[in-house]
Amino acid sequence: MSPESYFATCPRGLEGALARELQACGAQEVIAAAGGVRFTGDHYAGYRANLASRLASRILWRIAAAPYASEHDLYDAAFAVPWPELFHIGCTIRVDTTAIRSPLKSLDFATLRVKDAVCDRFRAATGGRPNVETRAPDVRVHAFLDARTVTLYLDTSGEPLWKRGWRERTGDAPIRENLAAGIIALTGWTPEEPFLDPMCGSGTLVLEAAAIALRIAPGSRRSFGFEKLAGFDPRAWRRLREEARAAEQARTGRAIFGSDLYGAEIAKAKAAVEAAGFAAVVQLKQANVLELPAPAPHGVLAANPPYGVRLGEARELEAFYPRLGDALKARFAGWRCHLFSADLQLAKRIGLKANRRTPLYNGALECRLFEYRIVAGSMRGTVDRGPAQHRDRGG
Repeated sequence: MSPESYFATCPRGLEGALARELQACGAQEVIAAAGGVRFTGDHYAGYRANLASRLASRILWRIAAAPYASEHDLYDAAFAVPWPELFHIGCTIRVDTTAIRSPLKSLDFATLRVKDAVCDRFRAATGGRPNVETRAPDVRVHAFLDARTVTLYLDTSGEPLWKRGWRERTGDAPIRENLAAGIIALTGWTPEEPFLDPMCGSGTLVLEAAAIALRIAPGSRRSFGFEKLAGFDPRAWRRLREEARAAEQARTGRAIFGSDLYGAEIAKAKAAVEAAGFAAVVQLKQANVLELPAPAPHGVLAANPPYGVRLGEARELEAFYPRLGDALKARFAGWRCHLFSADLQLAKRIGLKANRRTPLYNGALECRLFEYRIVAGSMRGTVDRGPAQHRDRGG
């Protein structure tokens, strides 16, 4: 049996980390590309990637590729695919199209032509066609257009992989779970070290750290798109998921800490931690990051500080960032501190020399992950800046 080809999408900047993660999951021919990672394997490789990947957004199964110059060519390429052999006519479908340097004028029309071709192929084979459902489809077809080639994929994930299934989401957090997991991966943190998010917001970073420490596979408590596709092997999938759950660690205390200036944010984080079953693992408290003592002599700090959107916020942060730098120097000697921010001026304002700056994207928003290794006696230039208030706005 020849191997299948897949493309795992991820936030831009995490491609290398995702490639390493997929290799550890047993993926073959792993190649990082813009916006994701190509790999090969059998259907079970797709199952494993969905189950185990903390960094991917979706696992797309490559079905076909063909040259094109017009919408008519897209129709022909999609019609040539034996869709009735891939999923049942009773499944609802959705078609999504993305493009880079495509000569076509309308992606909406391109999407319509691919959808028509899928339905017409069903009608030719069965006399009927699947219904379209845009909000919660059973099957998602993805068409990717570059300047000359259309590539067609089936989405094996269904809901995006950052939806872990272990927390109730009452609103969008500033960073999604797979980006949070990617930030943690880039820090080099291991569960043997203390971990702190002093601006934790709704708790995304500490939740991901807890899941890593407990070896909980991120896909072990949710369903997937591949379960609706023809050839799905429920026994194999059940075995993989049971093996993942058997490898989980006992939910006992770990050195994972979160804090936030605002009680409402801590209440959200506590609710999320309890819903995930991590209450015995994560320690949360209300505190001002500018006054917070380090919870251990060394460890990893990761945070998503606030950044200014309006003029007043920007002025407030001009005062906050230097005080944050002073607080880290004063209280976190021996720690590796990582600050993720869309404010590219943070590095100039904080008063610390970054050991590393990693470009990342939060959606379309260009960001940086700044690493600061705090060493004892690095207080030169620190001044008393007085009391400060700030907006904690973490994950």
